[in-house]
Amino acid sequence: MTARLLPAILLFALAACSGRGGDDGPIDVSVIGAEPVIVDPNQKPLADADAVLVGATAQGLIRFDGTGQIEPAAAIRWDVSDDGLYYTFRIDDAAGIKAEDVARRLRVAIARPSRNPLKPVLGAIDEVVAVTPEVVEIRLAAPRPTLLQLLAQPEMGLILSRSRGGSGPLAIDGRGAGTILLRPAGAEQAGEEDEEEDAADRERIRLRGERAALAVARFQAGGAQPVLGGRYQDLAVARAAGLPANILRFDPVAGLFGLQIVEARGFLATPEMRGALSMAVDRDRLVNAFAVKGWRSALTLVPGGIADLPAPTAPGWADIPLAGRRILAAGAVGAWRQQNGGAAPRVRVALPPGPGSRLLFSLIRADWRAIGVEAEMVGMKDDADLRLVDRVAPADSGSWYLREFACDRAALCSEEADRLMDAARKVPALAERNLTLADADARLARVVPFIPLAMPLRWSLVAPALVQFQENARGVHPLNHLRPDRR
Repeated sequence: MTARLLPAILLFALAACSGRGGDDGPIDVSVIGAEPVIVDPNQKPLADADAVLVGATAQGLIRFDGTGQIEPAAAIRWDVSDDGLYYTFRIDDAAGIKAEDVARRLRVAIARPSRNPLKPVLGAIDEVVAVTPEVVEIRLAAPRPTLLQLLAQPEMGLILSRSRGGSGPLAIDGRGAGTILLRPAGAEQAGEEDEEEDAADRERIRLRGERAALAVARFQAGGAQPVLGGRYQDLAVARAAGLPANILRFDPVAGLFGLQIVEARGFLATPEMRGALSMAVDRDRLVNAFAVKGWRSALTLVPGGIADLPAPTAPGWADIPLAGRRILAAGAVGAWRQQNGGAAPRVRVALPPGPGSRLLFSLIRADWRAIGVEAEMVGMKDDADLRLVDRVAPADSGSWYLREFACDRAALCSEEADRLMDAARKVPALAERNLTLADADARLARVVPFIPLAMPLRWSLVAPALVQFQENARGVHPLNHLRPDRR
């Protein structure tokens, strides 16, 4: 009897701890992961919950709206020169920051010591200057049509304080046990009375980070209105809750989802053996096993259709049916075994914990066993031969995908591709730059540093009351856009 009561008791407790949310009080937002903190992205990567908090409290010059489109933030307007080399931003007086401070922070983000993950794709920035106390100008060595998408990312937020963030659009109103209370920037802090307090309460947001099972249970109990940050490994947890189909939402994001080669040694020392693993994977079966409509498999490092790399290099076996691929792969593996003592090669695959990882690994292990390769699943921090990469692209930029495998970021790379990517930074004509990137992509493809599987999978749970929530290609859901008429 006691065991049967535990789920009900847990749901009741979670609802009680969350307080009244939704239409009558603060919106309760659960992000899957650790408790959110304001992190300097120039020093440390932002976890999902950190990115939500930084995006809410320390906006950059511009930001994303609820549909993934660009909107004003610290800058109230901007202009791009006809040649695409000058981006001029007028700082909002209400932002509480001067143009020189903005310029200094942007220069720090792209400086040599910076560990900002966007720094590699901001190399075309030649200079950042404060033209007047209210106007900052970004000057480029060559045009970058995707610069605004990059500047809108939380990694380019203007953090004024590690305790309170920056200029909004929301401000920290208080902290509780594992929660951060947010209010619209410029509004009064908690303490109003009666009707004014009730109105202010409805504008607030309670933000927390927690593991997927707790977040889903809280949502079931009515203690969270959206759950954000869902990934493939926890999708089964959400589905096990038995929620209506319109509650579970998927963002059509693009990016990297696959297995990166940790080191070119042993069985994985040659591109031929790395390619054999890639050609043996049944990607259609993999994506179908997760039963997510519209989830796309991937054969190439860069997805097709991106403006600066519209036709990425496909592997030579791309048009061969799966059965034929496996015959070729098994032949290559068999030849390797004859030259290396006859034993089946074994590879260690690092994946995050969760039922989705167990499913993914079972499918890949079966595919590789069919060509004579054994696999072992290990944790993300363990020694491994292949490690999962699961990153949403910050912009529609082919160079971002390529630079994730540059020699200063990846153990397995191509120095020739690096030289081409560096040359592409200064090419003034976009068409010529695209050809240079295509050459770099082809050289990387020959190295096989990565086994693409699919696009990243991102899901959310959304209460029906949040009518403003929209799936989008950026996978962003700003807290200030969860309710209507909130900037």
